[in-house]
Amino acid sequence: MEISGNIIRILPEKSGEGRNGPWRKQEFIVETEGQYPRKVCIAVWGDKIDQFALKEGERVTASVNIESREFNERWYTDVKAWKIEREAQGGALSGDPQSTPPPFDAPPPTEEPPGVREEDDLPF
Repeated sequence: MEISGNIIRILPEKSGEGRNGPWRKQEFIVETEGQYPRKVCIAVWGDKIDQFALKEGERVTASVNIESREFNERWYTDVKAWKIEREAQGGALSGDPQSTPPPFDAPPPTEEPPGVREEDDLPF
């Protein structure tokens, strides 16, 4: 599942020691766009905190897993990010060169689609 929006707040990093060793967690709040914007608290765990290096005000698309668990007859839900894509200034997501359309007045591509060549004499 993906959630897109602006990071409006980054919460302080939390850390501790569990039965499986030390852990780190940082949560951030994303506000979605649209007629009815929603605020979603998303958690990042471990080394991904340093890898993502999030900043307030950035527009991002977070790929997340949603999981609930029970403790003392109460249910708790976590939204955990496993991938973050930042939106570049031109409107395209970073790392996705195909997301920016060509200019309107650009000439049509001259390449033929793969597998459609006149010199092929294959029966299929």
